[in-house]
Amino acid sequence: MRFSPAPSGSLHVGSARTALFNWLFARHHDGEFLLRIEDTDRARTREEWVAGVEEMLRWLCTTWDGGVVRQSQRFSEYRAAAEQLLDEGAAYECFCTPEEITARNEAARAAGRSPGYDGHCRNLTAAERAAMAAEGRPRSLRFRTPDDGTSMFLDLVRGEVRVDWATISDFVIVRADGTPLFFLANAVDDLEMRITHVIRGEDLLDSTHRILALRAALDPRPPPEYAHLPLIVGPDRAKLSKRHGAVSLEELRDAGYLPVALRNYLALLGWAPEDGREILDTDEIVGAFDLEDVTHAAAAFDYEKLDWLNGEWIRRLPLRELEASILPLATARYGDRLDRQRLPAALELGQERSSTLARLLEQSDFLFVDEADFEIDPSAWDRLVGTDRIDEVLAAVERYLEQLRDGEPVDLLPVLDDLGVNRRKTMPAVYAAIEGRPAGLPLFDSIRVLGREVALARVRRARERLGH
Repeated sequence: MRFSPAPSGSLHVGSARTALFNWLFARHHDGEFLLRIEDTDRARTREEWVAGVEEMLRWLCTTWDGGVVRQSQRFSEYRAAAEQLLDEGAAYECFCTPEEITARNEAARAAGRSPGYDGHCRNLTAAERAAMAAEGRPRSLRFRTPDDGTSMFLDLVRGEVRVDWATISDFVIVRADGTPLFFLANAVDDLEMRITHVIRGEDLLDSTHRILALRAALDPRPPPEYAHLPLIVGPDRAKLSKRHGAVSLEELRDAGYLPVALRNYLALLGWAPEDGREILDTDEIVGAFDLEDVTHAAAAFDYEKLDWLNGEWIRRLPLRELEASILPLATARYGDRLDRQRLPAALELGQERSSTLARLLEQSDFLFVDEADFEIDPSAWDRLVGTDRIDEVLAAVERYLEQLRDGEPVDLLPVLDDLGVNRRKTMPAVYAAIEGRPAGLPLFDSIRVLGREVALARVRRARERLGH
């Protein structure tokens, strides 16, 4: 197997799903999973994107076998293959300019014919080619597709795929600047890497006919088996894009999704185990995964389901593993304010209530703030001010905290009951005074984690702000 991204940006979740399916299939069959960077288009390639692909694959735990193959370092192999095709008559020199091709396509459309390269340079004589070269015309190489017949291959997901060769024009395999196109580099590399199975997105289905024809012209060995995966779409069934939310693996990592949860979720986009289970660890997925269970239909990326699944995995983590997973995000969020001694207790409070690591940290913000900077949310303050008998409530809470002994369990409910106030209507104001919000982590546990002195100081500041 091989995963072969073109590094033109951050790793998209669709590409990550493709990498995962390749990795799962290879591991299920005790095969090899290889990484190839298709960076022949130097203008669109940045080294930080290449590094990002490798970093995200490691983070997802879909590590590859052996070294990384870089197509930008293999131009001599592609040139040799192109020369072989040219010498054997399977390819030919094309001297048409882009403007000439565009003009002929427009004329074809006007005449009711299908556009596409018309074979203008296909049968030039040696003298005609020499004359065009002498004019300084651009020289590209085109593959000579069959004039008739059908191209057919058996897709492991879609079954038999056929197309008439008459619908496929002669296509460029080497640009005028000498750089190879995707079709040629792909065919050459798959041969040299001895790829036996290719799993990729259905958007590349049409190119498979061209690659298989090139491969057959280069080498008589049997081609790999192909499997084209269904597309990933948004909840509205449109192609997944930024307007649907986070679409890159890096964004999902930074939003606090766990690798194990994301592996679990991506595996279910187009595939499912026979028993219908949804929460599966990686070993279970590897053991059950096979291409015959991959669906043809597009897979919808459901953020609510991802949140649910991620929350399930957060709750399954031992506290020590949860702390290790969240520490990079916590350090970035809190900096010097991060109290490593307080962090495990904060995580223990929030673990059962969070769907992502980022939300777990967000609900713990009041535990990691400089006291001089602690603020009550404006809407929470308005609610506090509007609470019946709030001055008496906060005064009673202050007296209770003053008398609270270290290590003694916190329970403010008897305090409120003694006042005769409604707990449900009053507790949001107490929450706001101590946590800065009308609801959040369990208040009594939060007071224990904050410490009596800090909680007491916050209640006193709230009273001072009220004018009492």
